[in-house]
Amino acid sequence: MFESAVKDEAALRAALADADIAPMLMVLAQLSGDMDILDEVAPHIHGAWSFMEAVPEDLKQKVRDRLVATLQDYAATGRQPPIDLPADTLQRMMSAGVGQTVPADYIPLLVEETQLASEDARAVHWRRDGVSADGFNTVIIGAGFSGLCSAIRLKEMGIPFVILEKNQNVGGTWLENIYPGCAVDTPNHFYSYSFNQNDKWTRHFSRRDEILAYIGATADKFDLRQHIRFGVEVTRAAFNDRTSRWEVTFQSADNEAETIEANAVISAVGQLNRPSMPPIAGIDRFQGPLFHTARWDSSVDLKGKRVAIIGTGASAMQTGPSIAPDVAKLLIFQRTRHWVASNPNYHKEVSAGNRWAIANIPFFAKWMRFQLFWAGSDGFHASLKMDPSWNQPDISLNEANHKMREMMIDHIRNELGGDEELLAKVVPPYPPYGKRMLRDNHWYRMLKRPNVELVTDAIDHIAEDSILMKDGSAHKVDVIIMATGFQASKMLWPMEIVGRGGRTIRDAWGDDDPRAYLGITMPGFPNLFLTYGPNTNLAHGGSIIFHTECQVRYIAQALRDMIENDYATLEVTTSAHDDYNERLDEVCKNMVWAHPGVTSWYKNKHNRVTVTSPWTLLDYWKLTRTYSPADYHAERTEEAIAAE
Repeated sequence: MFESAVKDEAALRAALADADIAPMLMVLAQLSGDMDILDEVAPHIHGAWSFMEAVPEDLKQKVRDRLVATLQDYAATGRQPPIDLPADTLQRMMSAGVGQTVPADYIPLLVEETQLASEDARAVHWRRDGVSADGFNTVIIGAGFSGLCSAIRLKEMGIPFVILEKNQNVGGTWLENIYPGCAVDTPNHFYSYSFNQNDKWTRHFSRRDEILAYIGATADKFDLRQHIRFGVEVTRAAFNDRTSRWEVTFQSADNEAETIEANAVISAVGQLNRPSMPPIAGIDRFQGPLFHTARWDSSVDLKGKRVAIIGTGASAMQTGPSIAPDVAKLLIFQRTRHWVASNPNYHKEVSAGNRWAIANIPFFAKWMRFQLFWAGSDGFHASLKMDPSWNQPDISLNEANHKMREMMIDHIRNELGGDEELLAKVVPPYPPYGKRMLRDNHWYRMLKRPNVELVTDAIDHIAEDSILMKDGSAHKVDVIIMATGFQASKMLWPMEIVGRGGRTIRDAWGDDDPRAYLGITMPGFPNLFLTYGPNTNLAHGGSIIFHTECQVRYIAQALRDMIENDYATLEVTTSAHDDYNERLDEVCKNMVWAHPGVTSWYKNKHNRVTVTSPWTLLDYWKLTRTYSPADYHAERTEEAIAAE
């Protein structure tokens, strides 16, 4: 385990001189048991982000020298490192590493997420010997992050499954989105599976190609492709009341339909896969290329063209600065303003020292993952709650939220070079985090380019070669790019999902009011499980893959209960479902996403938040950690009843 770290001392020392001090410190404390060094370094660490430390160089060198000696001792003696550390020791280490107290109730979650324990706590095991899942068939819809995670956990348990994927490869949204600048806005050492951490990331916030390569490598590592049917799109899934099985119908590219039966269905189709096109008059009249960022047309050469981007959300924020240097004119049509957060690591490559340490020093990657989890998760959740006594409720929620607002305005002002007129056009009138928080991809620097124009008037219609505004002005353009988001509220669409008694999911939800117990199950739809379902999108921080792993563990436990007890059906009770959603709605009412001054895809036309999770990551982890049979109604198979 330690030989690769110490075989070349010069390389080790060179890497440590370039690597982050906080994960290095925690590795040293874990391996040496020296907790006093934590007390020396901790006062100089002022937050969990790597750039929030001011450790003196002589103290850094002390940590490096001790770590080199410790690693050499382990390699020489062959002794095994301590793995399952006491919770109070972990709490002390973690608190020192992020410069603030990590509450005790987070420790079990963090041990799971970093895989610091000797066993994978998220793997689900049979509760008795001799259980066989033969004959229990599961259909997983989608081969993105959630679908592959579901497949991996089912494969570990020996539960038969097939993945139905509409594309010709794995990757989901990361396969489909190829627009310039496409990247993740969550640190990718955390935006990855806990059970398959990657030592090859080259950037702190990776580009699309690197993420897609990781997804593909994961599918290969766990030998999943043999279980995937590519190029088939599920059009209908209907529960058969007589057989207690799902009949899943899908079509291939040549429109041939096929139906297969399954005991259970796991939907892993995501929320961000069906582009939303705005109802602008004249779209069909435009004579030039017009396409959505999610359906990027790579055959169109933008160099020297007059290009319009309609929308200023996440994909526009990444696309605009990426194409601005090459186009003759870039017109940004802004309907609503967005808050944008700056992160010094967003454009940085992972240093050579960090990459070496991640690949060669035991536990370094795990402690870096912990650090990033803490930096980007629940720390500011409280600032997103409305304070009824706050005196500026239109623009902020509370004192902390207001300070956040002022910091972001200062950043924008600096990026715009003090241009107050332009500043007034881009600063949102609603509280921070009311809409999806974006990462600054040099957006404001782009707006200052001489070939870029921000248009804030309302669009009236589109003509053959122009975009015409309500005020009568016109903008000639050669290409129109729609950066207008997805149909996130219309979940599971366009699939037709039919439950008990012929009742469809649209009967239950309408077009924009989805609800599910824990975002996973619904009454009337037995044996159907959702990942990334209603109210499970993360908008306050964290990684959606964390939520996925929580959901998949819960689903695997439910399937275990079905198989071990010979259940034909498992269906959440109406009372459990309704009680949960009442609690959820009550919490959401006081969160920033329900702010009356905000219109977003997070909520429906009745101002109900349908997409975003109001829970802290700790809350949701606790809610989904253990499947509770008391929340479900189960019916045994006819074979099991006959055998009694």
